[in-house]
Amino acid sequence: MAQKIVAGNWKMNLNLNDAKALVQNVNQQNKREDVTVMMFPPALFVADVAAESNGIKVGTQNFYFEEKGAFTGEVAIDQIRSVGGEIALIGHSERRSIFGESDALLKQKVDAAVSAGFDFIFCCGEPLEIREAGTQEEYVKAQLEAALFHLPKEAVQDVVIAYEPVWAIGTGKTATSDQAEEMHAAIRSWIVDSYDQDTAEKVSILYGGSCNENNAKELFSCPNVDGGLIGGASLKADAFCAIIDSF
Repeated sequence: MAQKIVAGNWKMNLNLNDAKALVQNVNQQNKREDVTVMMFPPALFVADVAAESNGIKVGTQNFYFEEKGAFTGEVAIDQIRSVGGEIALIGHSERRSIFGESDALLKQKVDAAVSAGFDFIFCCGEPLEIREAGTQEEYVKAQLEAALFHLPKEAVQDVVIAYEPVWAIGTGKTATSDQAEEMHAAIRSWIVDSYDQDTAEKVSILYGGSCNENNAKELFSCPNVDGGLIGGASLKADAFCAIIDSF
């Protein structure tokens, strides 16, 4: 059965003191043991946040697929792991659109994470023009087939997928619960087609796209929505914990 997950992507926000205060406040407020809580701080703060995590799974927003070498400005999985990081984001829409990360590069990152035994959340989702054209399912399926569905079943069972409609990220727009469920159900059906029903039921599929304390309960009530990848609302302990309590 898929685990319930609420993951906070802090993006390029907070200083070190604010980061420590946030994780401490979430720890004080959060009493849910049935929900897996994750935090993705800026890479500079992974060690400090992990030291305060108290059961929260702390990860990196980005990494490079090589083990080491002359890759100025990048971090390796082993470096993140050595300071307490346990998981990574791969394929976030901002990495795709702003930094030009291709499906081919994302496949290399996926393969590196699997080879290193490092957990990850794989992000997928369509921009506005694709949604308006009505071809969002074909678009997202192509993303998954290009970078994820080559993995063996045993590896896919441990993957978390985040569906993030790009048109809803940081815009204040949110997919309706019907739109979210439609895409999440489609993603799960593609896992069935590529692998089997048992594998599909083990994969957690999160919604990301202006999910907050006001709409999380409705979104999380959808049968195929197993939680959320939270942006702005993850920067405030009260809001983040309210989202955790939305299950």
